[in-house]
Amino acid sequence: SSGINAEYGGKMSSFRLVAASLLCLAGAVAAADPAAAPAGDSRCSEVLRRLTKCVCSKRYITSLHYDFGCPEVRGKRYSIGSCNRLERKASTVCDIPSNKELEDVPDYFQMGPGTLKIPNTIHKDNRKRVCDVLVEQNTPRGSVMFFQGGAQLQQYDTDRDIEFQQESYFMWLFGVMESDFYGAVDVDTCQSILFMPRLPDSYAVWMGQLKTPKYFKKRYGVDNVYYTDEIATILGQLRPSALLIMSGTNSDSKSEFTAPSFDGMDTFKIDTSTLYNVIAECRVRKSKTEMEVMRYSSQISCEAHREVMKLMRPGRMEYEGEATFKHYTYMKGGMRFTGYTCICASGENAAVLHYGHAGEPNDKRINDGDMLLFDMGAEYAGYTADITVSFPATGRFTESQKFVYNTCLKANKAVQAAMRPGVSWPDMHRLAERIIVEEFKKQGLLINGTVDQMLDAHIGAIFMPHGLGHFIGLDVHDVGGYVNAPPRIQEPGIKYLRTTRTLEEGMVITVEPGVYFGDALLDGAYTNPDQAKFMNKELIEPYRGTGGVRIEDVVAVTEDGSELLSHDLPRTVEEIEAFMAR
Repeated sequence: SSGINAEYGGKMSSFRLVAASLLCLAGAVAAADPAAAPAGDSRCSEVLRRLTKCVCSKRYITSLHYDFGCPEVRGKRYSIGSCNRLERKASTVCDIPSNKELEDVPDYFQMGPGTLKIPNTIHKDNRKRVCDVLVEQNTPRGSVMFFQGGAQLQQYDTDRDIEFQQESYFMWLFGVMESDFYGAVDVDTCQSILFMPRLPDSYAVWMGQLKTPKYFKKRYGVDNVYYTDEIATILGQLRPSALLIMSGTNSDSKSEFTAPSFDGMDTFKIDTSTLYNVIAECRVRKSKTEMEVMRYSSQISCEAHREVMKLMRPGRMEYEGEATFKHYTYMKGGMRFTGYTCICASGENAAVLHYGHAGEPNDKRINDGDMLLFDMGAEYAGYTADITVSFPATGRFTESQKFVYNTCLKANKAVQAAMRPGVSWPDMHRLAERIIVEEFKKQGLLINGTVDQMLDAHIGAIFMPHGLGHFIGLDVHDVGGYVNAPPRIQEPGIKYLRTTRTLEEGMVITVEPGVYFGDALLDGAYTNPDQAKFMNKELIEPYRGTGGVRIEDVVAVTEDGSELLSHDLPRTVEEIEAFMAR
């Protein structure tokens, strides 16, 4: 004992010192009597068996639960006669981390040196926010929230794993990076549980070391970790008055959330009506730590956009911009994923709002005179940026390009200047439309009427056919847009607005006015007498085929205004030309 204690710097607790000494004794017995170590048993199973035989009749067995992850023995005493059943349980334990090994288990997320370190308390705080709301709403005492994380899927009928990304609600609550986990939270106490898959020993050969419940407990900062085949047993011990589970419809995608399920679920009282909107609403307003992650995602994405701007010139391919962006964000920022499909549009492609899809995979060669519209955002720990830059391929704006760009920039800046708590987001959309129509009227592209008359005829939606912006966070089109919100406005352009809410401190939203000259919308306006009378076709037609401009920023609503998170970019005509001339 004294030798072991000295080796570990004299810092071992009395229980661990006894346990370590027993391990040495177990090894000596095995060496003296090979028959005492049955062939095929793993080292850890043999160690646990011998420790169990030595101490199972003592009160130390409660501590063995925490050290070896055996829920079967929690809070109980076992006699020597109980050892066989406990040994069978021990044979499923794959690894026993030492104190020294657990010292290396991080209680934070960080991809590598120089990348942002995020404490796992970010998710504990999120869980607490949900519990507080449920208590305020007089949720029945004894309620337990239950969640299912994302599952590892394969591509169609092959055995090729699709690169896993965690389901967003589960990520927000627990921060778990691995697939096939479940989680539970006691509403009254906010105590948290993770349930991990029980993996076969062969997993270690293909996928790496098998991690233990104790590892995940520290890694993700939860109160307890068990295996998924124990869900019904553990939840049964909690005796919940109801299991609150997620069930609802995403107001943006219209997709149904897949409710969790497990064997034995039918023995519990299930509540599917309480949880979905509560957590969606909590996700709308970001915590201080979440805001730091959003700043990081935006900063690295801005740096990557600058690298792309340096590279792009006539003769390059659009996809080179996508490749450069992804390379920089991963290499410099540890950002493995983008938040959405990269849009790298040049020339007329810039009028296609979601260009870059499988049928148009950023595969056009950039021509002299093209305007480029590059919409890309990388994500870190699930939190994504969404930033669009527009600039001329040559590095110099023509007069017509300058007019369109400055019109869009004026709308962007006006909206940011007006943003503060209490401001209606639909009013901000209408403000952007008004500025675009005003500038077009000044330039002579719109004629024969007042700005108000043109807006009543929905002229603004011809040139900005999408919504002004959307919530952003763990999803690029983040949740909550139509939770506790006025109904969607059924008018051209603004009907695509992804929220009609009034701004509140802590919201993070994109500001992305655009000015486009798309064939379908121009042709439709010319044939609509209520709109055609305002359209100066002679001056508008030269812009056909030039694509368009979008200027998109990530903006946080503060106590008395707004904070531009995507601030590190050249935005004015003069700044862009100077930057690209370097």
